[in-house]
Order: sequence, then C-alpha cells, then structure tokens
Amino acid sequence: MCGMPQPPPVRSTSTRPARPDASMSLLTNVMDHSLDDGYAEAAARKKADGSGGMPKTLRAKLGLAAGLVLAALVVTVGAAQARVAAPVVAKEREELVDRIEGETSAADKLEKSVDELRDEVNTRRREALEKSGDGDRSDLMGMLSGAVEVHGPGVKLVVNDAKDVSGTGADGQPRGTSGFSDTGRVRDRDMQRVVNGLWESGAEAISINGQRLTALSAIRAAGDAILVDNRPLVPPYTVLAVGDGEQLSRGFQDSADGLYLHALQESYGIRTAISVADDLKLPAAPSVIVRTAQPISEKGTS
Repeated sequence: MCGMPQPPPVRSTSTRPARPDASMSLLTNVMDHSLDDGYAEAAARKKADGSGGMPKTLRAKLGLAAGLVLAALVVTVGAAQARVAAPVVAKEREELVDRIEGETSAADKLEKSVDELRDEVNTRRREALEKSGDGDRSDLMGMLSGAVEVHGPGVKLVVNDAKDVSGTGADGQPRGTSGFSDTGRVRDRDMQRVVNGLWESGAEAISINGQRLTALSAIRAAGDAILVDNRPLVPPYTVLAVGDGEQLSRGFQDSADGLYLHALQESYGIRTAISVADDLKLPAAPSVIVRTAQPISEKGTS
C-alpha cells in the first residue's frame, strides 16, 4: 500500500545572519563580561551601605578639604618661588655676561698694549743696533726669531678634520690601532709633523691660524683642542709658510711628512689643500723671551 506523500521539511525563514563567533562562546563571554561578577557585586554592596563615593561624615569632609587646600598651597608656593627665582636667575645671567664682556675687553686692551710695547722695544733695539752698525743683523735676527712681522712668497696649507670623525679607516680598522685616536680628527702630533716637514723643506717662517712659530713654540693637545703656545686653535688649521713657493710645496709633498699627511687623507678622510702664494704676511710671535740661553762674549771665545 502506497503511503501518503510526506511534506517537505520546514526551513527557517529568518534573515538574521549567524554570528561569526558563535563557535567561540567562551571567548565571547569573557569579552562581554570582562568585569568579574564578584567585583560588580562588591561595588553595588558598597554603594548600598553608603561607604562609596564622596565622604559622608563631617570629619571626612574636613579631611578631604584640608588635603585639597594643602595640595593647592604646595602648587601655589612652588609657582610663586619659580616666579620669584626667574628674575634672580636672569639677573645673575646678565651680570655674568657683563662680566665676561668686561674681562674680554680688558684682555683685548692688554693685548693691544703688549703689541704696542713690543713694537716700541723692536724700534729701540733697531735704533741701538743701527748706531753700532748692526742694523741689518738686527732685522735678520728679528725675522729668524719670529720677533717681527714678515712677508714674502710661500705656501698655504689647510688641514681639516674628516667630515665623519667617528668612522673607521679605509682598511676597516679604527685609527687608534695605529697609535692614534679619534679616527678622522686632526691631532697635535699630525700638526707637529706638518710643521717639521715644512721647516725641513726650506720654510723660513711659519704660522698656524695666525700664531707665529718660533724655536720656543710648542704644539700640544688639551682634550680635543690643539694648543700652539698654550692658545687653543679650532679647525680648519691654516698653515702659512714663507719660502720659495714652488720648491717649498714640491719638497714638502715629496717628504716623509708630506707623504704621512697624504696617508691620513687617503686612509682617514682628513681634508688637506696646499697652494702656492705670491705674498704671505705672518704676524710676530707673542713672546720671544729667552730666560736660560746666554750669548758667548768675544772675550770668552778668544
């Protein structure tokens, strides 16, 4: 016997899409109820007991008010002190600037006075030697000792630090491994070799950044600064050397010290530039006082 036809299964007609996190009920519950029920219950109980929110008793209110007043007082006092101290600091700074300017002006006047006295001494010495027939010898002694200004042809050599003084040499090794320090930075010993090379190549007078060198001059270092006769210099270092320009330039570049400077340029990026000049003017040395050496008298040599 044929059975009655079965109706098709009934399907839901709801159009609401299923949640993509339906299979993640635990994580969903944690995210939707991040606050534990125990905390919520404790907060509700505290509120019902009247122990939450603002203080209820007069004593508690007075304590809170006193704390707020104290905090406001601390902030006010701090602001007032800062406001009072600001003019004092500004005044002290202004006084310090004025003092520095005054001392600098006094030093400039003293230096000018020293130059004038040096010129007067040179003039009187020249006059005294001229009276004894040794005027030409005085001029020669003054030029060789650095006591007088000189001018003439020569070379101009500029030595400067590398653009990146913190790098390493071309061989990948820091300059410190070769007995130097601070790769790419010109050191006092570098300038010593430059000056000695120029003297050896025939220079008759040399200055560095306007400081005339003599037989008593010293090139030393103080930290990162190079000192010439205890006066700090800053790069670039401009070396002026009076002599036969072409011969002096060629002789220095072919000398051991010139090749040393070229090696610094190739290996560590130290910048150098040398040029021949038709006329250079070098100042006199600040001091050529001799305290130990004594001339040999004619009677003592006979």
